[in-house]
Amino acid sequence: MKEAFKLEWGQWSLDIAARPHIMGIINITPDSFSDGGDFLGVDLAVQQGLRLVEAGADILDVGGESTRPGAAQVGEQEEMDRVVPLIEALAARVPVPISVDTYKSRVAEEALRAGAAMVNDISAGRFEPQIFEVSAAAGVPLILMHMQGEPRNMQQNPVYHDLMGEIRDFLREAMEKAEAAGVPEKMIILDPGLGFGKTFDHNLALINRLKELADLGRPLLLGPSRKAFLGRILGGVPPKERDAATATVTALCAYNGAHILRVHNVDMARQALTVVGAVMHEHV
Repeated sequence: MKEAFKLEWGQWSLDIAARPHIMGIINITPDSFSDGGDFLGVDLAVQQGLRLVEAGADILDVGGESTRPGAAQVGEQEEMDRVVPLIEALAARVPVPISVDTYKSRVAEEALRAGAAMVNDISAGRFEPQIFEVSAAAGVPLILMHMQGEPRNMQQNPVYHDLMGEIRDFLREAMEKAEAAGVPEKMIILDPGLGFGKTFDHNLALINRLKELADLGRPLLLGPSRKAFLGRILGGVPPKERDAATATVTALCAYNGAHILRVHNVDMARQALTVVGAVMHEHV
């Protein structure tokens, strides 16, 4: 049985125990692996955000720096110039919370000031621990993700002696650090980091063994969308042709205990999760 997780803060309330929630991705970057360059400019990105909400997104995740393997770093000011105007414009028009996908504390601070309501940190506070204080001061949910290494080197040779044990220990330690800095436990969401410092086999094992992270006692977020391991399963299909595979793995993740799924194609994910919900709750 799933934990009765309900996230409540400010004007927002997400009952993620009732059903898996969908986080729609908006990358305002020129170089993201799947949609880089597709939504450059605030107007295009706002239109995409509105489409994602209409399709059923419960949360929008705005990112201004690509974190694909080998990606180049973006300066703080450039990242703010990308995300802040977009978040400001979206916050005035969408009825769902906006998450800022950043590990930089100043970017998070400015994004929250502009109307963001969550922080999604791929480094779990390792790169800039001040992000804990920023999240705590704002009273918003904080997503802490497991990653071995950093984006530029994470896929060079990831090795684990105990995959799930090491991910669990990392996430527990990150959670303790966040709490010590003032983030309430009830505001923490954990992401085991599919595709971040993981081999093909690690990713498949992580999805299959997701229930082993339930004892962390926090909602689990997974981002399987269009990832390279899906392309490999399908024999080299390019990222934008992986949406059916993404919907399939999204359903598997939800069945295995994921509470929030981060995807590009919200409509297909919503259909997949509706089917999973019906089967799991026997409402057919």
